[in-house]
Amino acid sequence: MRLSTRIALVVGMVVPVLVVVSGWLLVQLVGKDLRTQADQRLAARAQSVAVVARGLLRASSHDRPRAEQARQRKLFTAALDVGVRLAGPDTTVLDGPQPAVSVPLPAVTRHPSTVRSRGESWRVLAVPVAGGPGARGTLWLFSPDTAREAQLAAVRRRVITVALLAAPLAGAAAWLLAARAARPLRRLQQAAGRLDPHTSAARLDHAPTRITEVDDLARTLQTFLTRYDEQAARTTEALASARSFSAAASHELRTPLMSMQTNLDILEAFQDLDAADRAETVADLRHEHARLLGLLVMLRALAQGDLVEADSFAVIDMADLADEAAADLRRRYPEAEVTVHSSPGLTIHGWQPGLRSLLDNLLTNALVHGRPAGGGAPVTLSLRAGEDDGAPCVFLGVEDRGPGVPPQRREAVFQRFQRRPDSPGSGLGLTLVAQQAALHRARLRVLDGPGGRGARFEAVFPAAPAHRPVRPALPAHRDWLAGPADRPQGFHKERP
Repeated sequence: MRLSTRIALVVGMVVPVLVVVSGWLLVQLVGKDLRTQADQRLAARAQSVAVVARGLLRASSHDRPRAEQARQRKLFTAALDVGVRLAGPDTTVLDGPQPAVSVPLPAVTRHPSTVRSRGESWRVLAVPVAGGPGARGTLWLFSPDTAREAQLAAVRRRVITVALLAAPLAGAAAWLLAARAARPLRRLQQAAGRLDPHTSAARLDHAPTRITEVDDLARTLQTFLTRYDEQAARTTEALASARSFSAAASHELRTPLMSMQTNLDILEAFQDLDAADRAETVADLRHEHARLLGLLVMLRALAQGDLVEADSFAVIDMADLADEAAADLRRRYPEAEVTVHSSPGLTIHGWQPGLRSLLDNLLTNALVHGRPAGGGAPVTLSLRAGEDDGAPCVFLGVEDRGPGVPPQRREAVFQRFQRRPDSPGSGLGLTLVAQQAALHRARLRVLDGPGGRGARFEAVFPAAPAHRPVRPALPAHRDWLAGPADRPQGFHKERP
């Protein structure tokens, strides 16, 4: 049922009820006014009739029949249209409309009261009358309620007539007004119904109607559709990440899996393989297994970075995180020489697992690829506060003493599966670093090490404001599992 029809039905039912209630109150007020007028008329008539009644009682007490008859006629004339009844010591005189003689009458009162007789009601006023010593009586004056009841019945009929006429008229008027008021709502419904993300990129466009409910509903729909678009985009990114994960895994795992299958076939075919060859085959299997495991871990980390939400970000103390990463590297590689230079209070707004992954991969890359010929593996991790384009920043640098990175290779090293032939890694470590730098809006670049020796990987992060948290603006497109042609971010490039 349409809203205008519902409103019309409700108004059509409510308005007659209101008319009837108002009419009932009107009848009560009119009845009270008519009764007050009748009481006032009785009181005024009682003043003139009481004078004649006193003379009649005096004449009756002195036994003067002719004077008594004259006084009775004068009493009836003074009463006019009201009933009168005079009860004295020796006689009772009555005339005009009044209840039956058997009906009990009220005693002397200051205000009229109601008496009912033979289905009719009367207003009665009792007045004491004294015509002299031994000539006392009571005078009752009666006013029938017939006229008042007739007037009230007429008012009731008119109220009912108005209520019956008001129902259809009020319903029709309410339907017309509701239909006109609902036009903006229908236009909003039609505009929302025409939206189809499969055929058009148009979104809900609403012009203010100055109708609060309609404008609020439009804003709610726009907010809902915006959130829906965001979730749909995130779902599309999740599906793209899943497809990229599947494609990358199937492509990169094929070679180690085939190699492992070959080694397994050798072990199965040559049961009498000598110990040295068997040990070499098993070592190859372990190496390929480690490579597979590392590759899957890296792919999983890339997928997590592609799907992380802004709600996962918090204020991170980079000095504490750097100390943890350096300590973990020393545990995994006892021969590593890791030096950390930092100061407390270096905080950024970031995703803790992603930042830890960035530090771990930068340190591991410097340790594995920055080993100088014939020497140890010194690695320096530095953190300092500074400014970049006038904004407060945190500078993170990792230096090694290896052969360095040629300028023509400094962009390619961040692409997926880019590694040296002798590298034991998966080729995804620096891709993870580039992903996290892009995720945190950091500027990432590769420089020469101190004195031109080795390499320095530097990331410049925006510092976290001390007075208020900042909701990060994540990259609009994230698919680091895809190839460079399908990933047009380029955040790892040095900004001009």
